[in-house]
Amino acid sequence: MKIFMYSCKKDEQIILPQISKKYGVEIGFCEMQPTMENCKLAEGYDCISMLATILDNQIMDKFKGMGIGFISTRTIGVEHIDLNHAKKIGVQVAHILYSPNAIADFAVMLMLMCLRKAKYIMKRYEVKDYELGRNQGRELRNMTVGVVGTGRIGRTVIKEISGFGCKILAYDLFENEETKKYAGYVSYDEILEKCDVITFHVPAVKENHHMINLNNVSRLKPGVVIINTARGSLIDNRALIKGIEENIIGAVGMDVIDNEPVYYNFDHKDMRLEDHDAIILESFSNAIITPHTAFYTDQAVHDMVENSVAACCQYMKKEKIDWRIV
Repeated sequence: MKIFMYSCKKDEQIILPQISKKYGVEIGFCEMQPTMENCKLAEGYDCISMLATILDNQIMDKFKGMGIGFISTRTIGVEHIDLNHAKKIGVQVAHILYSPNAIADFAVMLMLMCLRKAKYIMKRYEVKDYELGRNQGRELRNMTVGVVGTGRIGRTVIKEISGFGCKILAYDLFENEETKKYAGYVSYDEILEKCDVITFHVPAVKENHHMINLNNVSRLKPGVVIINTARGSLIDNRALIKGIEENIIGAVGMDVIDNEPVYYNFDHKDMRLEDHDAIILESFSNAIITPHTAFYTDQAVHDMVENSVAACCQYMKKEKIDWRIV
């Protein structure tokens, strides 16, 4: 059994021998994303493993023509793959799951940093301004926190912040009993209007596009902290800018931003950035922006590689595939 892994970073390469031996498979890899030029690298392999780079349908057709019938993406989200096209040409697709604590820990960290004005304090410290000034923060235990999405990651966030003693409200189309031990389910409108902190943990599906937008940002509770470690398309950048400029939003902590696929995970230090809204957001002292790195822990990386390989093995053995999408 042979698996070819695209966009395989050095941290993943380190654990490949261990995973290869454990599952008894041959794993080839390259550090580049799939392109028409490097498709031939996967010639003779049974499955493809990839990351969150957009997979062009022409490339998918090329893989299919090479006899590859299964693609495993080492991500939770699958919006970078045209699932309808995959189904049409008979290519099966599966995503993976990894440690929910990676994202949950990061989301809680961003909450605390925003409430304690960490970016503002550190900027002043860099210029040796040690006065208290406007450094006064707020305590999480006094906040009402709204958690949008109560899947694995959302539930982990809820468990973690429950120890702070804050009031927790939750919103999800599908309620679960575990969440009800710590939080009360309410409507999304109530989340917007009643919460001092709102953290997002839902997928980037059509129905969730711009859950905070120019039409509803004015309904937010004044001083609210907005946290997004899920997908950038959940929140309109222009709404965040409006909310900050009009003193509706007290702070934002974003590991993802709208239009992210053309902006993050690449080295831009010698380039002129053209995303005007993102540049404006980054300029605010009460906006903490990180480059889609919340997932990036040793445990999560190991889970991503192993679970992707495991899904490929299930496909090749004609077993039930965990996390299959199509």
